Amino acid sequence: MSAHTHGHDAASTPLPPALTAHVARFVVQASANQFPADALDKARKVIADTFAVILSGADSEVTEPLMRYLALESGGHSPILGTDRAASPETAALINGTFGHALDFDDVLSMMPAHPSAIIVASLIADLSAHPLTGAEFIEAYVVGIEAGARIAQGITVGHYQRGFHGTGTLGMFSALTALAKAWKLDEEHTRVAIGIASSMASGVRRNFGTMTKPLHTGLAARNAVQALRLALSGFEATQDALEAKSGFFASYGVPGSNPQVAIDALESAAWVISDPGIALKKFACCYASHRAMDAVIRLREELGASAEDVARLTCRMPPGGMLVLTYPRPVTGLEGKFSLHYPLAAGLLDGRYTLWSFTDEAVNRPDIAALYDRIDAREDESCRDLEDPQYESRSSGSRGWVTVDMELRDGRRASLRVDKAPGHPSRELDWAAIEAKFADCAQAARLAPGVADQALAQLHALETCPDVAQLVNILHHGGRA
Repeated sequence: MSAHTHGHDAASTPLPPALTAHVARFVVQASANQFPADALDKARKVIADTFAVILSGADSEVTEPLMRYLALESGGHSPILGTDRAASPETAALINGTFGHALDFDDVLSMMPAHPSAIIVASLIADLSAHPLTGAEFIEAYVVGIEAGARIAQGITVGHYQRGFHGTGTLGMFSALTALAKAWKLDEEHTRVAIGIASSMASGVRRNFGTMTKPLHTGLAARNAVQALRLALSGFEATQDALEAKSGFFASYGVPGSNPQVAIDALESAAWVISDPGIALKKFACCYASHRAMDAVIRLREELGASAEDVARLTCRMPPGGMLVLTYPRPVTGLEGKFSLHYPLAAGLLDGRYTLWSFTDEAVNRPDIAALYDRIDAREDESCRDLEDPQYESRSSGSRGWVTVDMELRDGRRASLRVDKAPGHPSRELDWAAIEAKFADCAQAARLAPGVADQALAQLHALETCPDVAQLVNILHHGGRA
């Protein structure tokens, strides 16, 4: 018996799949020349969208308390977008990350399910003075981070989310960490250690949805990624099998169906998440689960030429599980309104469109909105379940089954619409014109000086040619406020 063998246990107990090592090897070996042909344009769109939503967060409910929090810290050189303030890299990642999810206007990766891009971008821009990046390096790191985090999520399954964890904070952190490891050119050992450290930092529970702490999950994930990486580079130690070990991440955060081997097999495949299944961008600044219904209301209102006064009854049917996180039937704050189905249906009827203002306290509490609630019938319905979809139960609330909306007018006219995919879904991809309009709206919310948004967007549109991403960040930091 060798000195490293302990009786029959070593021979009879199979070793867990070495997921941590596979992730580290993937990050080190992956490169942009392996990406699908459409990856560049898809990545540029999501990155541009993410910078936009970080800017919009600078004019949100979280800003005032975060600026008070920042005042407790002295010094720092890392820019906080949409402001003229700076902080340490960790704190800048925290604030920029929180800004990115503050309005629930950022991307959706349904296979997590989570919103990883604000975490990745906030992490990558946290310390550009010490670790400068070209636009091409930024894109490469972003795509690699999306891939690694998504495959970890694929292995742990949606059961992780259903247990109550917010995958943005717990799984998106790994996307940011691996993106940083790629950008900073870590070797496999340091990457494994950084994953080990980060595994003890993963956090976020869904109970905080509808409060400021939900977007804070994004900021914490970005900060944790930066901190774990810097600790690993400073010689801090951690286990190098943290994902798959008996008492590791999958065992602690997963469910009986969680399987590290699934993540390994996915990482070894030739597929890339950025291309397939792709990342959804939000057209509306609220929970993705309500977007198909919102799209239907606007389209039906236009089709019938109706106003809110004309509508006698609005009936919305969601797939089973489709209202899991839409927990505020009559919200009283803008944040609660983002996690409501009844409110955005009422707002669509009343306004005929959705803007950033739609999800403010003022908008949610309008008497005209309250008057519409009794005319709206919204609930889950088995008829919206896709019986032929073997992955139905693993899909997020906003991507399973379909949504049907029926609008009946006082004059007897009526129309119905079934929506399978929300606008911005990879199959209904936002074009650059839509992204430019969203960027302009978000930049205006951050009160950037005229012309700054156009200048930044031009660089984002051709990001792969940018010699130094710090130049772009400085535009959005020092661009001035109108």
